[in-house]
Amino acid sequence: MFMRDFMSRKISQILLLPRPIWAVSFRWLAILMLAITLLGSCAASRTARTREDKVDDVIKAARAFTGTPYKWGGTTRSGIDCSGLTSNAFQTIKLPLPRTAYAQALVGEKVKMKEVQPGDLLFFATGKKKNAITHVGIVTVVRGKDDVKFIHASTTLGVVETNLYSDYYKKRFRFARRVIK
Repeated sequence: MFMRDFMSRKISQILLLPRPIWAVSFRWLAILMLAITLLGSCAASRTARTREDKVDDVIKAARAFTGTPYKWGGTTRSGIDCSGLTSNAFQTIKLPLPRTAYAQALVGEKVKMKEVQPGDLLFFATGKKKNAITHVGIVTVVRGKDDVKFIHASTTLGVVETNLYSDYYKKRFRFARRVIK
């Protein structure tokens, strides 16, 4: 009899609870997991925005040199060469690049031609040796598979934006590298 009264009291006490205790614990656990997921995705979007901001800053800095005449070894608005342009542009985001196109070609990770994005570096062999890197530019716009603009310091035109798929540059393109992550 005592056992039956004890059991009936326990059952009645349990039945009077609005929700079982385990349900409350699982609710808090679900809320905690949702918060972690949302905060984690916010951090990922902040990283993506940060990359986009860096790319925008680099392109804006490079475009500030548009029209600057070409000068071998130059790094200023009075005259600049291709690697001087890329070095100056990337310095705006505190990302130092080596001074020559050849040395810059060793920085970052390789990217396939069809996967280039704004901010990537493009490398060319414009000299007598077909594989010696002698020229570099920065991708500014990707509009499609045959419309990729890049900014660079041309020996004849100075700092200009050109389509990667123009005959001259398409033949001399060697590879691309991504240095902004």
